[in-house]
Amino acid sequence: MAVLSCTEGKEHTAPAIHDRDSVSMMTSYGVNTLISDSGVIKYRIVTERWDVNTIKNPSRWTFICGIFLEQFDEKFNIQAYIQADTAWYYDQLKLWELRGRVRVRNVNGLRFNSEELFWDGMKHEFYSNMFSKVITPERTLQGTYFRSDERMTHYIVSNSKGSFVKQDPDDSTPADTKSPADTSNTVPVIRPAATKHAATPKTRQP
Repeated sequence: MAVLSCTEGKEHTAPAIHDRDSVSMMTSYGVNTLISDSGVIKYRIVTERWDVNTIKNPSRWTFICGIFLEQFDEKFNIQAYIQADTAWYYDQLKLWELRGRVRVRNVNGLRFNSEELFWDGMKHEFYSNMFSKVITPERTLQGTYFRSDERMTHYIVSNSKGSFVKQDPDDSTPADTKSPADTSNTVPVIRPAATKHAATPKTRQP
Protein backbone atom coordinates (compact mmCIF):
# COMPACT_ATOMS: atom_id res chain seq x y z
CA MET A 1 0.00 0.00 0.00
CA ALA A 2 1.51 3.23 -1.04
CA VAL A 3 0.72 6.49 0.64
CA LEU A 4 1.30 9.52 -1.47
CA SER A 5 1.31 12.98 -0.04
CA CYS A 6 2.08 16.31 -1.52
CA THR A 7 2.96 19.42 0.38
CA GLU A 8 2.59 22.89 -0.85
CA GLY A 9 5.85 24.79 -0.95
CA LYS A 10 6.13 27.83 1.30
CA GLU A 11 8.10 30.90 0.49
CA HIS A 12 10.27 31.96 3.41
CA THR A 13 10.50 35.71 3.42
CA ALA A 14 11.53 38.22 6.06
CA PRO A 15 9.89 41.56 6.62
CA ALA A 16 11.48 44.51 4.94
CA ILE A 17 14.13 46.27 6.92
CA HIS A 18 13.39 49.90 7.57
CA ASP A 19 15.87 51.36 10.01
CA ARG A 20 14.00 54.56 10.65
CA ASP A 21 16.59 55.61 13.25
CA SER A 22 19.24 55.92 10.56
CA VAL A 23 17.14 57.97 8.18
CA SER A 24 17.43 61.74 8.39
CA MET A 25 14.32 63.78 7.84
CA MET A 26 16.44 66.53 6.27
CA THR A 27 19.86 66.59 4.61
CA SER A 28 21.37 69.86 3.41
CA TYR A 29 24.61 70.46 1.54
CA GLY A 30 26.77 73.57 1.37
CA VAL A 31 25.22 75.22 4.41
CA ASN A 32 25.95 78.76 5.60
CA THR A 33 23.19 79.84 7.97
CA LEU A 34 22.42 81.67 11.22
CA ILE A 35 20.90 79.81 14.18
CA SER A 36 18.78 81.53 16.82
CA ASP A 37 17.51 80.45 20.22
CA SER A 38 14.49 82.14 21.85
CA GLY A 39 14.58 84.82 19.19
CA VAL A 40 18.27 85.63 19.74
CA ILE A 41 20.88 84.74 17.10
CA LYS A 42 23.43 82.53 18.84
CA TYR A 43 25.79 81.30 16.10
CA ARG A 44 26.51 80.88 12.42
CA ILE A 45 26.98 77.38 10.98
CA VAL A 46 29.15 76.66 7.94
CA THR A 47 29.32 73.01 6.86
CA GLU A 48 29.40 70.77 3.80
CA ARG A 49 26.63 68.49 5.09
CA TRP A 50 23.93 68.87 7.71
CA ASP A 51 21.63 65.96 8.67
CA VAL A 52 18.61 66.41 10.94
CA ASN A 53 17.19 63.31 12.64
CA THR A 54 14.18 63.60 14.93
CA ILE A 55 13.61 59.82 15.28
CA LYS A 56 16.73 59.00 17.26
CA ASN A 57 16.62 59.41 20.99
CA PRO A 58 17.74 62.02 21.72
CA SER A 59 17.05 63.82 18.44
CA ARG A 60 20.12 65.39 16.86
CA TRP A 61 21.77 67.31 14.10
CA THR A 62 24.79 65.58 12.57
CA PHE A 63 27.73 67.21 10.81
CA ILE A 64 29.85 64.35 9.48
CA CYS A 65 31.85 66.52 7.05
CA GLY A 66 33.10 68.99 9.64
CA ILE A 67 31.72 72.24 10.96
CA PHE A 68 32.72 75.86 11.48
CA LEU A 69 30.85 77.95 14.06
CA GLU A 70 30.80 81.63 14.91
CA GLN A 71 29.50 82.33 18.40
CA PHE A 72 27.65 85.63 19.04
CA ASP A 73 26.67 87.55 22.15
CA GLU A 74 23.33 89.27 22.72
CA LYS A 75 24.40 92.26 20.60
CA PHE A 76 25.45 90.07 17.66
CA ASN A 77 29.15 90.61 18.33
CA ILE A 78 31.41 87.67 17.50
CA GLN A 79 32.75 86.09 20.68
CA ALA A 80 34.51 82.99 19.38
CA TYR A 81 35.29 80.79 16.39
CA ILE A 82 34.83 77.02 16.74
CA GLN A 83 35.67 74.23 14.30
CA ALA A 84 35.78 70.43 14.41
CA ASP A 85 36.03 67.42 12.09
CA THR A 86 32.69 65.98 13.27
CA ALA A 87 29.89 67.38 15.41
CA TRP A 88 26.49 66.48 16.85
CA TYR A 89 23.95 68.88 18.29
CA TYR A 90 21.29 67.37 20.56
CA ASP A 91 18.59 69.98 20.10
CA GLN A 92 16.36 68.90 22.98
CA LEU A 93 19.30 68.91 25.39
CA LYS A 94 20.94 72.00 23.85
CA LEU A 95 24.21 70.09 23.89
CA TRP A 96 27.00 70.24 21.30
CA GLU A 97 29.45 67.35 20.97
CA LEU A 98 32.54 68.22 18.93
CA ARG A 99 35.09 65.58 17.91
CA GLY A 100 38.37 65.46 16.03
CA ARG A 101 40.75 68.43 15.77
CA VAL A 102 38.56 70.75 17.82
CA ARG A 103 39.84 74.33 17.63
CA VAL A 104 38.44 77.34 19.49
CA ARG A 105 39.58 80.96 19.45
CA ASN A 106 37.89 83.85 21.26
CA VAL A 107 38.13 87.61 20.97
CA ASN A 108 40.62 87.79 23.86
CA GLY A 109 43.22 85.78 21.97
CA LEU A 110 42.65 82.50 23.83
CA ARG A 111 43.18 79.36 21.73
CA PHE A 112 41.89 75.91 22.67
CA ASN A 113 43.00 72.64 21.04
CA SER A 114 41.68 69.15 21.77
CA GLU A 115 40.10 66.06 20.24
CA GLU A 116 36.88 66.52 22.21
CA LEU A 117 34.74 69.38 23.44
CA PHE A 118 31.19 69.56 24.81
CA TRP A 119 29.19 72.78 24.81
CA ASP A 120 26.26 72.67 27.24
CA GLY A 121 23.70 75.32 26.37
CA MET A 122 21.70 74.59 29.51
CA LYS A 123 24.59 75.25 31.89
CA HIS A 124 26.29 77.74 29.55
CA GLU A 125 29.68 76.06 29.74
CA PHE A 126 32.31 74.14 27.79
CA TYR A 127 34.02 71.00 29.09
CA SER A 128 36.33 68.24 27.90
CA ASN A 129 37.63 65.01 29.45
CA MET A 130 40.46 64.52 26.97
CA PHE A 131 43.91 66.05 26.69
CA SER A 132 43.49 69.76 25.98
CA LYS A 133 45.80 72.71 25.43
CA VAL A 134 44.89 76.30 26.29
CA ILE A 135 47.11 79.06 24.92
CA THR A 136 46.73 82.69 25.98
CA PRO A 137 48.97 85.73 25.43
CA GLU A 138 50.36 85.15 28.94
CA ARG A 139 50.63 81.38 29.39
CA THR A 140 50.11 77.87 28.07
CA LEU A 141 48.21 75.18 30.00
CA GLN A 142 47.85 71.47 29.23
CA GLY A 143 45.71 68.94 31.03
CA THR A 144 43.24 66.09 30.70
CA TYR A 145 40.23 67.99 32.09
CA PHE A 146 38.91 71.35 30.94
CA ARG A 147 35.91 73.42 32.01
CA SER A 148 35.00 76.97 31.07
CA ASP A 149 32.18 79.45 30.71
CA GLU A 150 30.70 80.05 27.24
CA ARG A 151 32.98 83.00 26.53
CA MET A 152 36.09 81.17 27.78
CA THR A 153 37.00 84.03 30.07
CA HIS A 154 36.90 81.90 33.25
CA TYR A 155 38.27 78.38 32.92
CA ILE A 156 40.11 75.62 34.76
CA VAL A 157 42.56 72.99 33.51
CA SER A 158 43.26 70.10 35.87
CA ASN A 159 45.68 67.18 35.74
CA SER A 160 47.97 69.76 34.20
CA LYS A 161 51.15 68.70 32.46
CA GLY A 162 52.73 72.13 32.39
CA SER A 163 52.28 75.83 32.85
CA PHE A 164 54.55 78.75 32.21
CA VAL A 165 54.33 82.50 31.99
CA LYS A 166 55.93 84.12 29.01
CA GLN A 167 58.50 86.78 29.88
CA ASP A 168 58.45 90.09 28.07
CA PRO A 169 62.05 90.98 27.15
CA ASP A 170 61.23 94.67 27.65
CA ASP A 171 60.25 94.14 31.28
CA SER A 172 63.62 92.95 32.55
CA THR A 173 67.32 93.17 31.79
CA PRO A 174 69.46 90.03 31.64
CA ALA A 175 71.65 89.59 34.68
CA ASP A 176 74.87 89.48 32.67
CA THR A 177 74.21 92.79 30.91
CA LYS A 178 75.98 95.80 32.37
CA SER A 179 75.60 99.46 31.46
CA PRO A 180 78.76 101.36 30.42
CA ALA A 181 80.24 103.59 33.11
CA ASP A 182 79.57 107.35 32.98
CA THR A 183 83.07 108.86 33.05
CA SER A 184 81.77 112.43 33.41
CA ASN A 185 80.87 111.81 37.06
CA THR A 186 83.88 109.72 37.95
CA VAL A 187 85.86 111.06 40.93
CA PRO A 188 89.59 110.23 40.82
CA VAL A 189 90.90 108.24 43.75
CA ILE A 190 94.12 109.71 45.33
CA ARG A 191 96.23 107.23 47.19
CA PRO A 192 98.53 108.56 49.98
CA ALA A 193 102.24 108.38 49.30
CA ALA A 194 104.10 105.53 50.89
CA THR A 195 106.11 106.47 54.07
CA LYS A 196 109.70 105.25 54.35
CA HIS A 197 110.80 103.68 57.63
CA ALA A 198 114.35 103.03 58.80
CA ALA A 199 115.40 99.45 58.55
CA THR A 200 115.57 97.62 61.85
CA PRO A 201 118.94 95.83 62.31
CA LYS A 202 118.63 92.12 62.66
CA THR A 203 120.48 90.25 65.39
CA ARG A 204 121.87 86.85 64.80
CA GLN A 205 121.28 84.26 67.44
CA PRO A 206 124.31 82.33 68.64
